[in-house]
Amino acid sequence: MATLILVRHGRSTANTAGLLAGWTPGVALDERGAEQAAALPGRLAGVPVAAAVTSPLQRCRETLAPLLAARPELELHTDDRIGECHYGDWSGRKLAELADEPLMRIVQQHPSAAAFPGGESLRAMQARAVDAVREWDARVEEEHGSDAVLLMCSHGDVIKSLVADALGMHLDLFQRVAVEPCSVTVIRYTPVRPFLLRLGDTGDFAAFTADPAAPEQGAAAGDAVVGGGAGAA
Repeated sequence: MATLILVRHGRSTANTAGLLAGWTPGVALDERGAEQAAALPGRLAGVPVAAAVTSPLQRCRETLAPLLAARPELELHTDDRIGECHYGDWSGRKLAELADEPLMRIVQQHPSAAAFPGGESLRAMQARAVDAVREWDARVEEEHGSDAVLLMCSHGDVIKSLVADALGMHLDLFQRVAVEPCSVTVIRYTPVRPFLLRLGDTGDFAAFTADPAAPEQGAAAGDAVVGGGAGAA
C-alpha cells in the first residue's frame, strides 16, 4: 500500500496570536510559516510524490504552494475530510480564555467524549480523517503502485488523531502526541498493519528545549495545546 506523508501547515497568524482558528476564514501563514513552507521542497527533495491532497483551508494551501511551484506536474486535490476540527463556538477564541472552560478538562483527559458546542466531536473528526486517508491511500496504490507516496497537508489535531489510529492507540491518548507547524509525519500502510516511520519531524531540535505548553497559548503544565500550537520560536 502507499506511504503517507502528513504535513502540518506552517505557522499561522492564529498560532502566533494564541487563537484557536478552526475553520475561521482568512487565517494565513505568518512570516515564519511562509519560511517553513518555502523550505518544504528542499526537505522533500528526491521523494517521488505521486499525489497531493490538502485541507481546503488557506493556511494549508499556502504551505503547499512552494512545493507545487517546484513540481508543476503534481496535481493538487482538496478534501474537506482532512480539514481542521470544527470547533464550533470555540473557533476564533483565545486559547488562554478557553483554558478556563469546563470542557477543556474533557478535551485534555477524555477527548473521545469531547464534543465542541456548535461544532463536532473529536471522535467524529478522527473518523472522517481516517476514512479519507484510507480511501486516498487505496486510490494512489491502484493508480501508481504499492511503492507510491501520497502527501497530505492538514492540521495538528487531525494529524495527531491519524497517528493514534496508525498506532492502535485509543483516542483518549492522542493528546500525548505533538506535531509542530510544517512538521512531517510518515505512515507506511500495509495489508496487516500501519508503521509510523516519522513523527513531527522538522529537523529543528530547539523545540525539545522549549516548554511545549507555553503560557501565552493558555495551556497548563502537562496539557496539550488544542489545535497544535505555534511550535518553537
